[in-house]
Amino acid sequence: MNIFGFIQEIRDHLKYSFDEVDRWFEKDRITLDYRPSNGGWTVRQILEHIYLTNFYLLILIEKGSKKALRNSGGQDLEAEIRNYVFDRKKFEEIGEYGAFEWIRPHHMEPKGEMRLDEITSLMSMQYHQCFIYLDRMKNGEGLLCKTTMTVNGLGKINVYEYIYFLSLHARRHLKQMENNESELDKL
Repeated sequence: MNIFGFIQEIRDHLKYSFDEVDRWFEKDRITLDYRPSNGGWTVRQILEHIYLTNFYLLILIEKGSKKALRNSGGQDLEAEIRNYVFDRKKFEEIGEYGAFEWIRPHHMEPKGEMRLDEITSLMSMQYHQCFIYLDRMKNGEGLLCKTTMTVNGLGKINVYEYIYFLSLHARRHLKQMENNESELDKL
């Protein structure tokens, strides 16, 4: 797959992930506040966590996109595009709930202080931010900045891969919310 196909795949993945997350905001209060038997997070807490994680990832994406665009003046973008290979295998597990242990930073843990309408509004802005970055880097510039991602040993990833990671992270938690709802339905 070339970088332009990958950019389109990211766009499609973002739309799917955010649309699926959005439907959870419409769930009834019992579903939103149900704590699973394993003591895990409620759906309400998971939604807040997705927002918080997006918030911090978007700081890195913003910095990376600015640097990538600055680099486009000096680096050989055409060579980067020609030589780019997306290593899908190393990203697959990011979107799978329970595929590996994920030790998140404390600042990404939900505090329960945000209202759902506030979270959904902020997530909508985050969704649009992702598309703005993809539009700004539509010519492959996102390949020109790499930053280390320690989660699951991903290593140095480019700005496009960071945006894809953000979308995969949301997908990961969709399964967790589905598990909560399924357990509740069996009660």
